[in-house]
Amino acid sequence: MRIKKAVFSGSSVKVGGKPSLRLPEFAFIGRSNVGKSSLINMLTGNGSLAKTSQTPGKTQLVNHFLINDKWYLVDLPGYGYARLPDKDRARLRHIIWDYINNSEELVMLFVLVDSRHDMQEVDLRFISELGEKGIPFGIIFTKGDKQGITVLEAQVAKNKSRLLQDWEELPPCFVSSSANGMGKEDILNYIGSVLQTL
Repeated sequence: MRIKKAVFSGSSVKVGGKPSLRLPEFAFIGRSNVGKSSLINMLTGNGSLAKTSQTPGKTQLVNHFLINDKWYLVDLPGYGYARLPDKDRARLRHIIWDYINNSEELVMLFVLVDSRHDMQEVDLRFISELGEKGIPFGIIFTKGDKQGITVLEAQVAKNKSRLLQDWEELPPCFVSSSANGMGKEDILNYIGSVLQTL
C-alpha cells in the first residue's frame, strides 16, 4: 500500500471528541523517545506531519491523521514517563485507555519498542493489559539502523523470546528505521491487508 494523502484531522482528550467521520483506525504508541513521531512521518512520507521533539511527553492528545481518505493513523500519548508528576501520568493514562477501551473504530494498536534494548517492565505490563482486554496489537521495533544487522537480529530475537514467556504465539512484529525507511513497506502492506478483510 502507498500513502498518497495524509491530513491532520483533529486532536482530542476523549474518544467522543475524535473526528466525526468514522473510519478504521490504526493507532501507534510507545515509551518516550522511542521514535514514534519520526516513524509516523516516515510511513506517511511527510516529515512534518507528527511533531518530533527531544522532550518526553510531547504528545499530550490523541491525534488523528486521515490517510488516503480511507483510514486513520492515530498518534497516542506515550506511556511510562518517569519524569512526569503523578497527576500528569495519571491524566495521560486516562486519555490513552479511554481511547483504547472506547474507540469502536480501532482496528489495531502498534506498540513501539526501541530495538537496541531489552523490553522494559513498563512495555510488558502495557502489552499484558492489551491482552487482558482483547485489544489486537502488533509490535514495531524502532531505530533498526542504529546497530549492525547481526546485533539487531540478536536483540530482536531476545525480545521475542521474552514475549513468548507470557504469550503462546507472537503478535505481528516489524523492524523499522525512520532514517532509512526500513520496515515501511512491510508495515503499510500489513495495514493494507488488514483493511481488505474489513
